[in-house]
Amino acid sequence: MSSKTKIVVLHLKELIYTGIFVLFGILFIIMLIIMFVPGKKKETATAETPTATYVPGIYTTSLIINDNVVDVEVTVDENNINDIRIVNLDEAVTTMFPLLEPAFEDLANQICENQSLQNITYSDDNKYTSMVLFDAIKASLDKAAVPSASPSSSPQKASSAADKR
Repeated sequence: MSSKTKIVVLHLKELIYTGIFVLFGILFIIMLIIMFVPGKKKETATAETPTATYVPGIYTTSLIINDNVVDVEVTVDENNINDIRIVNLDEAVTTMFPLLEPAFEDLANQICENQSLQNITYSDDNKYTSMVLFDAIKASLDKAAVPSASPSSSPQKASSAADKR
């Protein structure tokens, strides 16, 4: 049996290049699999994307109480009611109607917390005051609502932009 000794010379530089190319090849194959295999994540992500509920901005509705104008101001972004407050509240109005501010604060806190006009409660002590304030807040949110895409809503879009302050 004759055995001849074989000497193999490996250059370190060639080994490094070969290892790097093998890693790049494996990464390339993994990326192709991730990109082109249909996944459930894409389907759920498209189903969860909410559409805009409001046109971002500050919307006001004026109330006339004892010849004094009180503005109800609602601040919204695309999907949230950020703030509801009373603007231009005169001392005469707060003196004549002491339940106005507490009733308004209660309504504003409930609406901002729920992000909806549904299931809003108020006490029987200030029922009518709360109803008037609730209607003013609802009118401001109606101004802020995203108009529908139908052709008949284009004049409404112009009027709601004019009402926005």
